Amino acid sequence: MNWLIHNYAWVLELLGQHLVIAVSAIVVALVISIPLGRAAVNSAFGRGLVSVVGAMYALPSLALLILVPVIIGTPLRSSLNMVIVLSIYGVAIMAGPCVQAFSGLPEQVLLSADACGYGRLRRWWQIELPLALAVIASAARVLVTSTISLVTVAAFIGISSLGTLLTDGFQRGISAEVITGLVVTIILALLLDGLVALAHWLLSGWRRV
Repeated sequence: MNWLIHNYAWVLELLGQHLVIAVSAIVVALVISIPLGRAAVNSAFGRGLVSVVGAMYALPSLALLILVPVIIGTPLRSSLNMVIVLSIYGVAIMAGPCVQAFSGLPEQVLLSADACGYGRLRRWWQIELPLALAVIASAARVLVTSTISLVTVAAFIGISSLGTLLTDGFQRGISAEVITGLVVTIILALLLDGLVALAHWLLSGWRRV
């Protein structure tokens, strides 16, 4: 506790950096995965692409963190590299469930929307997305907790995050620092998971009517 009291400003700074990287990657993954999942429903190529993307989760994170800056020319310690790598993992997690979410929509409801004169975009936004939200939200909760934990890997190549508390604590033999890093990371993951669950509950109010 004494260590945290004397270093809380640094912990808050690392928490902010951790959060920026994680939230950026989560948003990018969702923005890519949801349209990709919908587009793949009626496309054999799209489904094949989703399968390939899903397999990318097996790629080692440290290897990607070294490969990405070589490809795009960013500094090795740039947080952008971490955002890109986590976005790749995020799409790998989300793409498959998004396909399943849109594939399982009731055909009767979609035909009724067409009969009522809904255009493709309006039908997707007002009918398909709300119906698919339950499956997407479940996958998003996995995405959030996975991303929060993976951001800690950034510390191994010098990118500041809550993982810095783990690496620095291990190197200097400060157990309080390591425990602080673990506890704050877990609390952050639980809080963001709760926010996703709350957002799903609020957006699904029409189901409770």
